[in-house]
Amino acid sequence: MQTFDLAAQGLRALNSTLHGLKGQTNMTSWEVINPKGAHAIAVGLDAPVDVTVRGSTGYYCAGMNKQATVRVKGSAGPGVAENMMSGTVIIDGDASQYAGATGRGGLLVIKGNASSRCGISMKGIDIVVHGNIGHMSAFMAQSGNLVVLGDAGEALGDSLYEARLFVRGSVKSLGADCIEKEMRPEHLALLADLLKRGEADHLAKPEDFKRYGSARKLYTFNIDNASSY
Repeated sequence: MQTFDLAAQGLRALNSTLHGLKGQTNMTSWEVINPKGAHAIAVGLDAPVDVTVRGSTGYYCAGMNKQATVRVKGSAGPGVAENMMSGTVIIDGDASQYAGATGRGGLLVIKGNASSRCGISMKGIDIVVHGNIGHMSAFMAQSGNLVVLGDAGEALGDSLYEARLFVRGSVKSLGADCIEKEMRPEHLALLADLLKRGEADHLAKPEDFKRYGSARKLYTFNIDNASSY
């Protein structure tokens, strides 16, 4: 394992080093110590490497991730895994607002709670939250899956497209055009796989969840729905 002391060597050197790991490399395991809430740690990675951050991070940790597995042994600030394309990002603590925003692929796991706007404008990412999520989560979510083992705040799934939302706890309110939907066998199978990959299959069963999705009334403008736009 390669150890990088962020306090001594600096953020620019860390990200430059990790960005250089393309193609074949035997330097596949990295440990970042002394992060001290620094912003933009391990952003833009594009190699099948494992990066463990020993502590909490600031804004946009693991943003635009491709291929890499990034684990934060602490909590993450706003925008963790923003616009990630593939790979896995695991937060052992809590995540601040808009975690996984605009994510196009890969898996984001938050073992604590997520704040407001978790998964906004999702475009294919899978997000598993072991705790609760805040208001306006999955706003304009287009595709992908959001799994919440705890409770969801106000306006869940507002202006939702075709993303699938699974919540085990209570939902304070649903956003415009978001409704509860039938949980069919294919959804139970999908959820079982997501719980396993999200390291949560020992915490909950697929049968414990409710599914929410788009009512599909806002796809084209209708004057009768004008107040909902």
